[in-house]
Amino acid sequence: MSDQNAYVPPRIWQWEQPSGGKFASINRPVAGPTHDAVLPVGKHPLQLYSMGTPNGVKVTVMLEELLALGLTGAEYDAWLIRITEGDQFGSGFVEANPNSKIPALMDHATTPPTRVFESCAILLYLAERFGEFLPSDHAVRTETLNWLFWQMGSAPYLGGGFGHFYAYAPEKLEYPIDRFAMEVKRQLDVLDRRLAESRYLGGEEYTIADIANWAWYGQLALGRLYDADEFLQVQQYLNLQRWASEIDARPAVQRGRMVNRTFGEPETQLHERHDARDFETRTQDRLDAAS
Repeated sequence: MSDQNAYVPPRIWQWEQPSGGKFASINRPVAGPTHDAVLPVGKHPLQLYSMGTPNGVKVTVMLEELLALGLTGAEYDAWLIRITEGDQFGSGFVEANPNSKIPALMDHATTPPTRVFESCAILLYLAERFGEFLPSDHAVRTETLNWLFWQMGSAPYLGGGFGHFYAYAPEKLEYPIDRFAMEVKRQLDVLDRRLAESRYLGGEEYTIADIANWAWYGQLALGRLYDADEFLQVQQYLNLQRWASEIDARPAVQRGRMVNRTFGEPETQLHERHDARDFETRTQDRLDAAS
């Protein structure tokens, strides 16, 4: 029997009201800036404009890993872009990333400064710039890039698909939750099977493929995304759990996860980072005191 109340799409779609639940304010059908806002520039060549969501975490982990290797040229300023307040639609940010999504990186070591947007493009840029976390062996490099781009194609089903309908949509709908839960479970199985074969995704070496995937799937496996660990039964993926926990224990990962983070326990947050000492002096304490 057909549902008399079923939604029938109009012949021509029109944007009549914001949609998207908790994040409705960041969704609109047009690009470009909504207001003038110049991006701040700090003292380091690398200027990051971001927020501590999984895509932002990828880049701050990468930068902290490079610094942990003693590569002082990877020092950076991390400026907070509050996406729920529309900072990503400021004119300066749109110049850095015309797609108005975090993160965006400006490298002032070049003239003119080089803009890099899309989180995995930033990882690849930094890996090539500093010669780290991207193997030189042709076969291993190719396998690493396979998993880097796998993450780019797969994570939208986790975040914009499952995460949106399970955690943020204004009402719970069985069909999209069931559909995207099935896909996320398949993705977790893909990763688990790969990690049964090797220590890391690209092989035996920790790479940008691990950094990119850990920010999403590692944190999901550790129960940090959408409060969905029980719903998705993430503990059953034993190889994924081993990999996620091993990466989570890395000091650079722990630092990177804090940067531009504005949610969770206060001790996990560092709203802005301009110097390694900020992890001790707590940038957000100064920002809160000044507000």
